[in-house]
Amino acid sequence: MAEQNIMNTEDFSFSIKNTHLAVWNVGQLCIALAKALEQQFNPVLVKGEISGFMRAASGHCYFSLKDAQGQLRCAMFKRAASQLDFPPKNGDLVELRGKIDVYAPRGDLQLIVENIKQAGLGTLFEQFMLLKSQLEQQGLFEQSRKRSLPLMPKTVGLITSLGAAALRDVASTLARRVPHIKVIMAAASVQGAGAAQELLKAFDNLEQYNLSAQKNNQPPIDVILLVRGGGSIEDLWSFNNEQLAHKIANCSVPVVTGVGHETDFTIADFVADVRAATPTAAAELICEPTQAWRSVLVQLNQRMLDALYRRIDQQEMNLDRLLARLGRPSNRLATQAQHLAQLAHQLQLGASRHLQNQQHLQNNYAKILPALTQAQLAHSQNKIDSLSAQLEMLSPHKVIARGYARLENTTGHAISSIAEVKAGQKLDVLLQDGKLKVGVEALLPHMTSSHSSQQNFANAPESASDGLF
Repeated sequence: MAEQNIMNTEDFSFSIKNTHLAVWNVGQLCIALAKALEQQFNPVLVKGEISGFMRAASGHCYFSLKDAQGQLRCAMFKRAASQLDFPPKNGDLVELRGKIDVYAPRGDLQLIVENIKQAGLGTLFEQFMLLKSQLEQQGLFEQSRKRSLPLMPKTVGLITSLGAAALRDVASTLARRVPHIKVIMAAASVQGAGAAQELLKAFDNLEQYNLSAQKNNQPPIDVILLVRGGGSIEDLWSFNNEQLAHKIANCSVPVVTGVGHETDFTIADFVADVRAATPTAAAELICEPTQAWRSVLVQLNQRMLDALYRRIDQQEMNLDRLLARLGRPSNRLATQAQHLAQLAHQLQLGASRHLQNQQHLQNNYAKILPALTQAQLAHSQNKIDSLSAQLEMLSPHKVIARGYARLENTTGHAISSIAEVKAGQKLDVLLQDGKLKVGVEALLPHMTSSHSSQQNFANAPESASDGLF
């Protein structure tokens, strides 16, 4: 900057109250001020808290250094930033070594940082970490207590400032993606003193709306968006409120936060059911574009039509198969008549063959029957002769012919024991050639033992037991 050409101011001099002042070019005045500051202060050592830290794609770092009385813009170029032994972040209490400068394009006073040394944690950051630890121990950050977002919300609650850019971002996103969704606005300050209390009141208002909607059979709020744009830790401090954290955790519907930029985190983000990187991302999270649902409906409709057409084609194929099996009634009658004629012909042939077989058997029987009858008669006659001979051998007359006699009483009853007669009784003696009339003079039993008598009687001829002697 010092090497830029300095314009000749003599031609622009004029007299005011008899005093001659030089007319400065704005850029040249900024350069002159930078030189004066450099001669007066540089190098300088400053202590404060980092806020709004950002690392650009070029590697340069930009942030503010602040305390209770003021703040100073700072820039740290890539060469110096690459030599840092820790990653600077918002809330860090640091000591900076650098040079005071004036950024001519904006006329901003800034500190060109050459080195950063940690000096402890910043006050706000310490409060943030302490509250975060307390709420985490209470279980407010547990993933298990967080709720899923509704698939197709009909009514959305929106909490933000009426003058915030986040309101325009969310409104335009919802109008573009889901213009049919109803948005219930609960205005609240999102920065400064009293902002936290206004945010709590906004949640209460939305809860009251839901109660009223339930009584009046109106669609209730399905999800709440809590959004605001980016800023420093001080700008976002109202979202690090303990009462607000409990209000979000106890809300009757899911809460989506879109506070700050992607790198900004607040207590509200940790407690919310879903945290989005930006307000626009929060709006996109809660709703699929109408066109996407229309595409889904078109696909479902096409799938339904395809399934219906496949079903119709399948039923038509089944009908064709059934018709092919059934055929025309006349054709089926002709087929049945032909089948009946075949059965009648087969029946006639079968009856004829049966009669022929029976006639053949009859002829065969007629030929062999006489011989069979004669053989059967001869066999029967031989059997009769054999039985007659056996019977003849058992006849009493044959026994008598061998020298035995049959003893009977006068009634014709055979006598086989002396116990059956009495002395003086008349008996008949049958011989081979006649009968004798005799009388019993005396009864003389055998003199041997009864056992011997029984044994001898047992060994006597069979015919003797019938009164033969």
